[in-house]
Amino acid sequence: MADRIRLLPEVVANQIAAGEVVTHPASVVKELMENAIDAGATTVKVNFRDGGRELIQVVDDGCGMSPVDARLAFDRHATSKIASAEEIYALHTFGFRGEALASIAAVAQVELRTRQEGDELGTETVIHGGTFVSQTPVACPVGAQFCVRNLFYNVPARRRFLDRRNPVRPIRTEFQRVALCYPQIRFELYGNDAPVCILPPATRAGRIVDVVGRHIRQNLLEVEADTSIARIEGYIGRPSAARKQSSERDQYFFVNGRYFSSPYLYKAVLRAYEKLIPENCAPSYFLFLTVDPARLDVNIHPQKTEVKFADEESVWQIVHAAAREALARTGAVPQMDFDVESGVRIPVATRGVVYNEPRAVSKSDYNPFDDAYIDRSAPEPSEEFAGFDVPYDGSMPPAAARDAEPARCDAVSDTELDFIPSSFGEAEQQRLDTAPEERFTEVIYVGGGYAAALYGGRFVVADLRRARERVLYESYLLLLGNGSSVSQQLLFPERLVLSAGEYALMEENAVEFAELGFDVDYLGDDTVEVKGTPADMPADAVDELIYELLRAFDTPRSLEQARRERIALAMARSGARSLPRMDSAAAARLLEQFAECADRSFSPSGGAVLAEITPEELRARLG
Repeated sequence: MADRIRLLPEVVANQIAAGEVVTHPASVVKELMENAIDAGATTVKVNFRDGGRELIQVVDDGCGMSPVDARLAFDRHATSKIASAEEIYALHTFGFRGEALASIAAVAQVELRTRQEGDELGTETVIHGGTFVSQTPVACPVGAQFCVRNLFYNVPARRRFLDRRNPVRPIRTEFQRVALCYPQIRFELYGNDAPVCILPPATRAGRIVDVVGRHIRQNLLEVEADTSIARIEGYIGRPSAARKQSSERDQYFFVNGRYFSSPYLYKAVLRAYEKLIPENCAPSYFLFLTVDPARLDVNIHPQKTEVKFADEESVWQIVHAAAREALARTGAVPQMDFDVESGVRIPVATRGVVYNEPRAVSKSDYNPFDDAYIDRSAPEPSEEFAGFDVPYDGSMPPAAARDAEPARCDAVSDTELDFIPSSFGEAEQQRLDTAPEERFTEVIYVGGGYAAALYGGRFVVADLRRARERVLYESYLLLLGNGSSVSQQLLFPERLVLSAGEYALMEENAVEFAELGFDVDYLGDDTVEVKGTPADMPADAVDELIYELLRAFDTPRSLEQARRERIALAMARSGARSLPRMDSAAAARLLEQFAECADRSFSPSGGAVLAEITPEELRARLG
């Protein structure tokens, strides 16, 4: 019988390896940014075209490479990071396997220009599909310039399956993960040669605000714990800022300068918020762990997003205790006082030791009804509708919730979807068949922001907040460009310090802000003073509203309809956060306005406004 086992050609082997290391253009961005940091760069610039398919360009001012190193860097298992197997367990760099550049070059056309300090000329190395093409001297600055063109051009099946719906988000996500961990480095991100995000060197807290957005500044609680096993630094979010688990979450773990994902440690953080946030919500966190590299294994996943701790259970306890201690400073949980001299010490493999544990201290002035602990965006509780919370069934939201993303370096977040509760039958997002002449009758306010009514002969329950959001949304759509809103003067004007770009954008759209009902003084030095707001807006969330509006105004004017919808949506969501004092008469007036709206099924945010309760459901309920 003939021999059947044979060695694969090197090009084929590299393409197979690339399938594990390079799964998306974002993977290329991640690997090249990490190489730049390992090279000691102080500035890293990333540019991509066509979602990374046409071009990914990463430029750094690191140490650069010699001509020999520039050629060897594209061979598999060629690395400057380690020299022996033992060094895998003492890593202080991102890379160590020597597979990234070989994998990238196997499925793309790659050009590398690089020069070391002291060399008069640099070198340009060209690799196409894993095959060496040329290497020539070239004039270039110190550092490295990678150009990755036509990704997956020689693997058409992989190229066809690249997501064309939202190719930018994964790239931005990887960019943010690296940038968050190295605030001392300047990072720049460009899309189709236009700036998307410029991050100057900053403190750790400043970098978080620059990446996620100004709205998170007031919600950060500092976390710090130093033990014999791990040191933890960073920030967690206030309980009142927790968001629904289905929405985009700002949740990051880093260990020894490397982003990683850990459902196990996520539970440690979530447990710290037990009974402080609703069960369907999750907090934000930005936690940076430092552990002995010998007690950490990062070589268990091709993309190195998973790690294994030798002291996993102890790390879990430390993360949990550190988060609880940070929450204790707000008075949300019993205060925990760590011993200042030794911290939380959990020695490894030590028997007969009395551990120094945190001691619990009662907080006598804790008041759970204090304004600091109330999430004003949450629905008001009511006895009649207690526990009527249901999950989203995956139905398609209206177009207003799916408009284009602004070109900002904010954590990209889909419009948050939440749906009306119903205790009858199975929960579903309903689009009721409606006729223009149908009206609400026999309206009864039942509390908690809900009203029951007859609608075209059917018994329905209406979410009044969502109905108000729909009314405000459609009224602001009509208002934009056609009139001016009524302004209410603030008792205490709000002074806001913006970034240079935000200030310029707000000043550019000063007329539109005035039409919406804002009374603003532009003081210079990127500072504005808000003296009046639209009459329908809550005065205690001016900064958040202006931040959302700036995102909306950042939509290109060429997309005029999408721009108007984003502005109207931001105004409507802010205005609907709190309801005026409600009774049956007020609810009837609101539903009368709602009946005039073009869409009577969904709020602009995508939530169902009405839920029909049929006689069959009532009979099943009552037996």
